[in-house]
Amino acid sequence: MFEIRTDLALEERESFEGDGGEIHGVSLREWHQKNSRVRMTEVVIRNEEGAQAMGKPVGVYLTLSAPDMAGRGGGFHEEVAKELGRQLRMLLNRMCPQQGAQCSLLVVGLGNMQVTPDSLGPRVVDGLRMTRHFLAEYGDDYCEKNGLPVLSGIVPGVMAQTGMETAEIVRGIVEQTKPDVVLAVDALAARSVQRLATTIQLTDTGIRPGSGVGNHRQGLTRESLGVPVAALGIPTVTGAAAIVHGTVKALIRTLKLHEGTAGYGKYVEDLEPEGQYELIRELLEPEFGPMYVTPQDIDERVKSLSLTVSEGIRRALYRERQ
Repeated sequence: MFEIRTDLALEERESFEGDGGEIHGVSLREWHQKNSRVRMTEVVIRNEEGAQAMGKPVGVYLTLSAPDMAGRGGGFHEEVAKELGRQLRMLLNRMCPQQGAQCSLLVVGLGNMQVTPDSLGPRVVDGLRMTRHFLAEYGDDYCEKNGLPVLSGIVPGVMAQTGMETAEIVRGIVEQTKPDVVLAVDALAARSVQRLATTIQLTDTGIRPGSGVGNHRQGLTRESLGVPVAALGIPTVTGAAAIVHGTVKALIRTLKLHEGTAGYGKYVEDLEPEGQYELIRELLEPEFGPMYVTPQDIDERVKSLSLTVSEGIRRALYRERQ
């Protein structure tokens, strides 16, 4: 089956010809706040027909696109954190209408701290100030009286480290601590190099760790955990075959310029997109394996972005920070 792996609903929508309006059961909305450099896209998968077409569960997928986020400007990261906080607050209000952003929240930092492109989740949790332990020390109403969220966090590691599915670990924690909402934070895979470390996706559908790189694990969803699950992710890797696939048009033009290679150019041009991609994979993977690519400065980017996401979560939970 043809599949250029991506975790981003926005990229799935873009894979269809036209403006996306022709996809039954899927709606699209794009906007940005006045004087803001952060562009917003909302993809809503409304029914099973839309879910089957998109290859993703029914739900809302919000994308914050900020090309300058790859830079080092602290002021711009503050702007991104502010917008992220606003969108996360609204998402929590919808998922937990009784308490909204004042719900008790368990943040799950997915990934491996020892692998830089996969360390976003653990770094975000490390940047948060947890408060749930105050309840045991000072009473169940301590956070409410002091205007604090009830916030807890866990970095469950990966199966190679623990020998357990992440979902098994998180399910046990949820059963014991009973949060109102779980927020899973993870590094994602994208098709486009331009989206690496410049895009944040928020969704109310939960997450399936490792799906973007073909490493499927049990999902963290409302069905598996028994509570609403939001997911926040930033793409940090893309497949080598996807990069090459994105340059096929340029390759075709080059081949057709020369008489000796014009036939090859015509052959590749006549292939369907899935045929082109499969041809590229057949050429690349025997030589290099299923290789994934990340930016050369990913260490600095992940460190900076984890602080941005941690600040965004704080802004969503602390009303006075808005």
